[in-house]
Amino acid sequence: MSRARQDRVISLLLRDGEWITAAELADILGVTPRSIRSYVTALNARMPGGGVVESGPSGYRAGPGAAAAQHAATDSGTPRERVHRLCRALLASADGIDVYETAEDFHVSSATVEGDLGRVRTLLAGTGLVLERTAERATLRGSEMAQRRLLSTLVHEETDEGAFDLASVRRGLGESSIGAAAIGPFKADLVAGLGELGYFVNELGIGDVMLHIAITADRVAHGHPLDSTLEGSPSAAQQNVGALLDELCLRHLEVRLGAGDRRHLATLVLSRVVAPGSSESAADMRTRVEPDVDRAVRDVVARAAAAFLVDIDHEDFVTRLALHVQNLRLRAREQAWSRNPLTRSLKATYPMIFEVAVFIADGLQGLLGIPLLDDEIAYIAMHVGGRLERSRRTGGPLTATIVCPGYYELHELLRSSVDRSLGQVVDVVGVETRADPDWDAIDTDLVLATVDAPVGADRIVRIQPFLTDADIERVQAAAGRVRRSRRLARLQAELGRYFSPDAFVGRMDAAATPESVIRDLGARLVAQGVIDEGYVERTLEREQLSSTAFTDALAVPHALGMTATRTAIAVGVADPSIAWGEGRVQVVAMVAFSESDREAFQTVFEQLVEVFSERDSVQRIVRRGTTFPAFLDELVAVVDG
Repeated sequence: MSRARQDRVISLLLRDGEWITAAELADILGVTPRSIRSYVTALNARMPGGGVVESGPSGYRAGPGAAAAQHAATDSGTPRERVHRLCRALLASADGIDVYETAEDFHVSSATVEGDLGRVRTLLAGTGLVLERTAERATLRGSEMAQRRLLSTLVHEETDEGAFDLASVRRGLGESSIGAAAIGPFKADLVAGLGELGYFVNELGIGDVMLHIAITADRVAHGHPLDSTLEGSPSAAQQNVGALLDELCLRHLEVRLGAGDRRHLATLVLSRVVAPGSSESAADMRTRVEPDVDRAVRDVVARAAAAFLVDIDHEDFVTRLALHVQNLRLRAREQAWSRNPLTRSLKATYPMIFEVAVFIADGLQGLLGIPLLDDEIAYIAMHVGGRLERSRRTGGPLTATIVCPGYYELHELLRSSVDRSLGQVVDVVGVETRADPDWDAIDTDLVLATVDAPVGADRIVRIQPFLTDADIERVQAAAGRVRRSRRLARLQAELGRYFSPDAFVGRMDAAATPESVIRDLGARLVAQGVIDEGYVERTLEREQLSSTAFTDALAVPHALGMTATRTAIAVGVADPSIAWGEGRVQVVAMVAFSESDREAFQTVFEQLVEVFSERDSVQRIVRRGTTFPAFLDELVAVVDG
């Protein structure tokens, strides 16, 4: 039974916080409902007394022990646990392991160990490590850096979505590795020390660096230091950070670092978790950017701004992104990628921002010499999102009218309270003091009324004359509904234009692959004269950059260039779900955009992803949308709410 799938079940239940049926979980994981029930049983067995997953008529939801169960140890006899244990044994002994003695230690047959060694060979593919076999002995050969990368892989396989936790480190490195009592104070002192050196610390990336510090300390303590093989002398920054790390390793871990390990860890810190302090100007930062990096970033940012009509071509943004890319190039050379625990949520919540980041990552391939992983693209997306968030702040709040029958200065006090508590959400443009106003004549986005309106509407919010916390929450919720309604109304207006029955597949083959689906849907758009075969090939290339599965249910394959003769969408529905990237999807919407519809790109793209982020909506559309008219009817009904 797969621990990874069990952990995925916990992750989904914790993320949603609501009841999910076995069928819905099965669709997401690509298994049967019976398997889901087995996973739930195994999950509850992880913790004494259960309490990991609660069951009920509405399905399953996370119980009070769910978070702890994610990090709980499992039976060491599972295939993955044995493979990890084998890897640790091979890494610990330069002379290798005896297969028969290992089988006795693991309490399994020698044939089982032989099978596990085959799994180890698969795990080693592309790592630079080789598993050698001489009679009964198996030995791991490769550089110290490659061996440390393998340890990093073992730990990351124990974690969920790149998150760092000490229990996972202990499972990955072995129970004899350094403990939680040392890592916590080490991290706090490292952050403080970097701050004293004038750096801003990226907390999302520091967990990954702490993992490498743990690996380094463990390897050095067991007699496996890293030789200094880098050319040239370390920079002043590397020397300062290296000295800090050496002092902290000695204080907290009782390990003295050699020159190679100091430089290696200092490079990791400088390229992964620090950025210039807020007091440093863009001009000062630019002096530290290499000319070729500066040129490449400026070029791709300008092209992204023009292609997506986004306001990102600003000096401060370009310079900070260039510094990030310069560090990214260092990581790319060593294939030492930085994990991002927000990757999945960024992709599902901000698909447009992520798409701009993919465009930038694609444009930087020549500079970096290698395609980027989703975690690294997510960091670029965070830069893009930060810039766009600053530019979006100029957008105004929703307009509102207060209806408060006059009594002394009551309406004035209420308006003052609304401005103070909800000023970023609503802009009060009028106050009605009549008890019987002309409700139909009030045309603001929201109406905040202290009296009951004769007719109900989502935009009318009943509040108290003296604003309460509950009133504030109701107004904020109503504002969210109005904004969402407007966004989806724009999508609904475009549905008839972009969908057609000739580009619809009601049930895709369960064995379909992303490539086969893209070619099938693409052929339908080619037949309509919307795109050519080149667009299909570019869509496949875009898919290789980063999976277009933006939610647990929807993939939106497309090419980066807007070269279609008109904007059109070909749709395929899968029941059960089909594999797509590292996940599974039930709806594939291949979108072909034309240059003339660039402004529609954001509306269609983001709103489609938003609709298919709602599990109930997905199930309704998938179950009933077996024909094009039925699919369109269900999609419109979901958009209408």
